[in-house]
Amino acid sequence: MSTPAEELSELVRCRTVSAPDERDEGEFVRFRETFARLYPRLHAELELTTFPGGSLLFRWPGRSETDPIVLMAHYDVVPAPAEQWDRDPFSGEVVDGPYGVVVHGRGTLDDKGSLVCVAEAVEQLLAEGVTPEHDVWLSFGADEEVEGHECRGVVAHLDELGVRPWLVSDEGGAVVDDALPGLIGDSAMVATVEKGITNVHLLARGGGGHASTPSPDGATARLARAIVRLEENPAPPGLSEPVLQMLGVVGESMPLPVRLALGQARRARRPVAEVLARVSKETSSMVRTTMAVTRLNGSPADNVLATEARAVVNVRLAVGDDREQLRARLTRLLKGLDVEIEAIEGNDPPPVSRTDNAAWAHLGRAIAALEVPGEPIRVVPYVQTGATDSRHFTRISDSVYRFSPLKMSRSQRDSIHAPNEWVEAAWLERGVAFHRALITGKR
Repeated sequence: MSTPAEELSELVRCRTVSAPDERDEGEFVRFRETFARLYPRLHAELELTTFPGGSLLFRWPGRSETDPIVLMAHYDVVPAPAEQWDRDPFSGEVVDGPYGVVVHGRGTLDDKGSLVCVAEAVEQLLAEGVTPEHDVWLSFGADEEVEGHECRGVVAHLDELGVRPWLVSDEGGAVVDDALPGLIGDSAMVATVEKGITNVHLLARGGGGHASTPSPDGATARLARAIVRLEENPAPPGLSEPVLQMLGVVGESMPLPVRLALGQARRARRPVAEVLARVSKETSSMVRTTMAVTRLNGSPADNVLATEARAVVNVRLAVGDDREQLRARLTRLLKGLDVEIEAIEGNDPPPVSRTDNAAWAHLGRAIAALEVPGEPIRVVPYVQTGATDSRHFTRISDSVYRFSPLKMSRSQRDSIHAPNEWVEAAWLERGVAFHRALITGKR
């Protein structure tokens, strides 16, 4: 019988890269075939709907159709240029090292590791003859890394069936031991909301011509000044309700002076937000709208002046911000530069999920299954800075939570969408226990 680490290793070897200019459908087919072989009971005993792009939706009928839960993951991954990695990013190499047995490769954290935890938990429970009290749906996406358009179809399908999930669990925060400076012990960071994701297209026009006789203030120069202006004028930080909830929970475990300061956060929102903006890039991103220029395009040749210069600015909208406010702010910032806002595409932040209901309490009890004796894990609500497929589920559920049941160091979190991604095998086993508890309500 294979282990979760061995199963993950096989799935990592399927190069399910999802990018605008890189996607091999044959690899996605190979993944689904491998997945079916690794989890035969899941495929034999659950009802499967396959969507055109390869997303999978399984239904595990329970004793009742009321209060169903949805467990999510995605099996597409971002590109992994081999020359940037210390190991082959698609080898799925399993090695024993300083952290025990680990699995290397693209997708081990984002998000095939979580997918294995879900699938293995279901496979085990099926082998034990378990029937869940309520319907369990498994939603495994095939295009999350390219905005997850197919998940809209999954949600529409469930909506047509009248499914109203009692709880939705997707990737998101992780178990960390460095959530904030001075905070001792492990924290399960559970996102109750994620930031909106928007792409702003900037355009500067020019007269073109030969590069040997340039005119001053050309298209590329004006676009460059616009980019610098955006970089030098970040959005002001602020404390949304989910961030205030996070501070309330972590404050209980902080040293007394910090605890007292955080206790005043509602009355001193701006000063506390300013502090968080300086603590780390993660906390800074939680408290403000961020903008990052990700693409640039100018002249088609080295010796030709650009008639058009373009930039794509990837914006993550803070909770409470929206695209109209963003447009107004960019219009003010770019005034006088002769740079157009060609388009603003994307979504505002989704609704904040509840933390005052039975679903949240149930999630907390399942997180306790990750603990070992003497090492409690506090449950901390927070704002997810990245986008997930789960945002589409907020249309049919008020309890959508984003949490990957894996422990991740800062270097591991930094490896997501970057080189040298890896996961500990022991935490894959704990992740299976988490999903068993989430399904059964038992540790």
